[in-house]
Amino acid sequence: MNKVMKLFAAGVLLLGGGLFLNTANAQQKPISIGTGGTGGVYYPLGGGLANVISKYLGVQATAEVTGGSVDNLKLIGAEKSEIGFTMADAALDAQNGQGKFTAGKIPLRALMILYPNRMHVVTIEGTGIEKFEDLKGKRVSTGSPGGATEVMALRLIEAAGLDKDKDMKRERLGAAESANALKDRKIDAYFWVGGLPTGSVTDLAATPGVKIKLIDHAKYVDAMNKKYGNLYSKGTIPASTYPNQGKDNANADVWNILVTNDKMSDDMAYKLVKLMVEKNADLVAVHREAKSFSLANQQAEKSPVPFHPGAIKYYKEKGLKF
Repeated sequence: MNKVMKLFAAGVLLLGGGLFLNTANAQQKPISIGTGGTGGVYYPLGGGLANVISKYLGVQATAEVTGGSVDNLKLIGAEKSEIGFTMADAALDAQNGQGKFTAGKIPLRALMILYPNRMHVVTIEGTGIEKFEDLKGKRVSTGSPGGATEVMALRLIEAAGLDKDKDMKRERLGAAESANALKDRKIDAYFWVGGLPTGSVTDLAATPGVKIKLIDHAKYVDAMNKKYGNLYSKGTIPASTYPNQGKDNANADVWNILVTNDKMSDDMAYKLVKLMVEKNADLVAVHREAKSFSLANQQAEKSPVPFHPGAIKYYKEKGLKF
């Protein structure tokens, strides 16, 4: 073979190798991330996570607008999403095939404990609602059908001794829709479980002529845990978290977790949790709740579903015990 032919053959091999590599990259399955409505915290955090995955792992990732935890878990079960944000109580229902998941159990695996979700019971001055029991006879939104706000709201209403159907006129609206409906006086109060601050609650509280009120309800946590397991804790939404919020709110908290199904490879699970820990600053820039995506919060007892083996490998490398 003469020199020209050798150079031609080498070029073909290089080109072929390049095509092979490009094809391999193109065949990397995109990652769909189930988040929530645009008025909540899951959506911006999911968008930030998608950007970090795309930037540092070279895998196309997309944050999907959903109804929230319940939708996200069902999408994972149907293998239409690879990752989902969820509240711990909804994840336990999905794993056990109960509540909104009677169609079948979903084999979930936890990737990371995220941050505590805070139950907001939101109203405004002029509705006549001063305490939780005053919700009786009122128009109340308990959250969208696809989210876990509704799951926790109905458990809270039950713990307070109220009937969700007989004692109130119930709507099923998402965070932004609930805030707008309250602003327009179409409802008297709404439930929302989210991080601090939640954008739609901030927007409501900052509306001229509106004085927001958060209704205390932490006293019902023990009754909720007695029936549903040790999923909830008593917490506080500090005064001034929202504009014109004049005092602390005694509320109920539940942990958020990031989950996948049992089909995700150990390698991908390892890379994802490593990325979220080591590029945490990128996520905090999107929303401050990402500060809780810390190694200190990665404790098996905080998740009602088992951790993914790939996630456990990374956490053990960092000195955590599982």
